[in-house]
Amino acid sequence: MPYSTLLLDIKDGIATITVNRPDKLNALNATVIRELGEAAAALEPDAAVGGVILTGAGPKAFVAGADISELASQTPLEGKARSLAGQAVFRRFEAMRKPVIAAINGFCLGGGCELAMACHIRIASETAKFGQPEVKLGIGPGYGATVRLPRLVGRGRAIQLLLTGEMIDAHEAWRIGLVNRVVPAAALGAEAETMLRAILDQGPLAVAAVLEAVDAGYEMPTPEALLLEANHFGLLSSTADMREGMAAFLEKRRAAFRGR
Repeated sequence: MPYSTLLLDIKDGIATITVNRPDKLNALNATVIRELGEAAAALEPDAAVGGVILTGAGPKAFVAGADISELASQTPLEGKARSLAGQAVFRRFEAMRKPVIAAINGFCLGGGCELAMACHIRIASETAKFGQPEVKLGIGPGYGATVRLPRLVGRGRAIQLLLTGEMIDAHEAWRIGLVNRVVPAAALGAEAETMLRAILDQGPLAVAAVLEAVDAGYEMPTPEALLLEANHFGLLSSTADMREGMAAFLEKRRAAFRGR
């Protein structure tokens, strides 16, 4: 499927989505949001895709936020509809049963930071900058920051970032738990691919089950979340992948998983 604001490359089981509006610092307009949703919907069932890397075009920005020219004249109803549409698209990536890694190559602000937080893992360039500056525009976040940021960095730090609109660098983002790893800018793409390939070397059914258990279990009371984990543990014990993984460990060889 051709996209006007995204680049999509699929190679050796990895789909790389690049938000491609470098002249606008890859800002999220309605077309980008729609096309991200279309890409997620296409990649989720694609058997040729094991995982996704999400990044931005050019050296300056991952996604520098929403396209303010679209927001400036919106009505309350239009604002709510825009927020719900973006939340639904970001949720598609968060709920995907394939690993999604954000490779953050520059400004990661507002909606861009919200998009990165919806990914399962975040790897940042040393030059990346993070923030939720919506309050500076007289609005609040609309794509999930008030939900995801406290869960990643803690309530106090999240409220500070949300209420001040301050921008932090990559090392501070790592220190507070917003990103998983910080690497030199020149190594960002390779590092994201290396981590994703390490995940894809594992049993695909197990990876999908872990993602589902973490995602669904996070909202459940502890007894229900533990039961969900036990159910996955039991179901995986019926798979050929489990038998292969156990046999490979005992035989001191690399497992050859087949996703069944």
